[in-house]
Amino acid sequence: MSEAQRHYDLIVIGSGPAGRRAAVQAAKLNKSVLVVERGRRVGGVSVHTGTIPSKTLRETVLHLSGWRERGFYGRAYRAKRDITAEDLGKRLAITLNHEVEVLEHQFARNTIDTAHGTARFIDSHRLAVEHDGDTVTYSAERFVIAVGTKPYRPGHIGFDGVDILDSDEILEITRIPRQLVVVGASVIGVEYASIFSALDVKVTIVEPMPTLLPFIDRELADEFVHDLRDRGVSLRFATNVTSAVADRPGACTVKLSDGRELRSDMVLFSAGRQGAVDDLGLDACGLACDERGRLSVDKTTFQTCVPHIYAAGDIIGFPSLASTSMEQGRIAACHAFDAPVHKAPEFFPYGIYSVPEISTIGMTEEEVRERGIPYECGVARFRETSRGHIMGVGAGFMKMLFALETRRLLGVHIVGEGATELIHIGQAVLNLEGTLDYFVENTFNFPTLAEAYKVAALDAWNRMPKQQPSVEVANLAVARIERALGG
Repeated sequence: MSEAQRHYDLIVIGSGPAGRRAAVQAAKLNKSVLVVERGRRVGGVSVHTGTIPSKTLRETVLHLSGWRERGFYGRAYRAKRDITAEDLGKRLAITLNHEVEVLEHQFARNTIDTAHGTARFIDSHRLAVEHDGDTVTYSAERFVIAVGTKPYRPGHIGFDGVDILDSDEILEITRIPRQLVVVGASVIGVEYASIFSALDVKVTIVEPMPTLLPFIDRELADEFVHDLRDRGVSLRFATNVTSAVADRPGACTVKLSDGRELRSDMVLFSAGRQGAVDDLGLDACGLACDERGRLSVDKTTFQTCVPHIYAAGDIIGFPSLASTSMEQGRIAACHAFDAPVHKAPEFFPYGIYSVPEISTIGMTEEEVRERGIPYECGVARFRETSRGHIMGVGAGFMKMLFALETRRLLGVHIVGEGATELIHIGQAVLNLEGTLDYFVENTFNFPTLAEAYKVAALDAWNRMPKQQPSVEVANLAVARIERALGG
């Protein structure tokens, strides 16, 4: 390979959601692109240990356990008896192979080069890629760092890859535990805890905070906690884990700061992740990360303090979603090559693929109160819809918040079956600054869970003043909302 062939317009480090979208976008702009991936196959954490595997595991568990049918046939119902770890792994392998093939084809179709190995900056324009003892040097005009994160592994947790696992290793289990302790009620921890609970595993969650998922609407969180406890999940809030060890195979002891001890045959530690930057040689290119290995960027352009080096995805911290990471990568590539690009929207849907699902967009009720916006809320419970009856859904609800003076939609919060799909209707109306009237005046397919939007809107409408405000009052209210939103 000649020196000219090793020079690119853009080098992307990492092939997860942010990296792949940045690479494809740059290729669409007729730029030469190289993607460097340290793993054996492209896809990054999202495809191999994160988003796709965990959601595939969830779908497999719901199918094999007959979870969705238990509303009709009782809690003892199973689609398959004696579910094994091998059963869970079959669907996972098929899905991951398909995802990788699609991504490889996408790179080939857009003439994107790939290099496998560990990337390390030599200086701000050159990169050394080491693989199987060989090192190749590449150079580029611009870079996108999209290396993602890895599980945080503190020293007081006795990880052994068999009985005490991090959130990457849990996907490789060879047996389904009878009892599972999940340390950390993070999104990842909550997802896995509820998934294993659906397999009738006795699950205990340990969380140092007084509640779980503090960024979601409290009423939603309370409903989810109630559902977990109803299924027999134990929750230990406001306490820390001081140690976790495997005394012998299949026998773990977890000690808590309040003096209690928990015993189980498997422990999942999911209390945080950190940037996978250890081998990048950031000092050589003028960058530095924080204590959790994250990079600081301009949240509009995703430029780092080195103007021709961008960073996107989990490596820059919150919200650390595959969906937002894709947009960040695309915006970074467009800005890098002076292509037109929109600003990332203020509100985006947050999806938690637990059992049941949680999805939310816009302001929570707590945020609306803090910002001083007069509001009304409407609630629709899925069990009150015909579709919910047909599906045997016994729990879950939708909550909508509206500004009292302008009737503008402020937030949508859903817990229950199909939440991550349903949220997009609310997303469209919210970002288009729509009002309660859209939901009241329009017809929804019947029977559907989406009908809950109309039910919740009518619930709010029944408590709202029927007199329309004057133009002057409405304009003042809109101005107040815009100030509250930071607009």
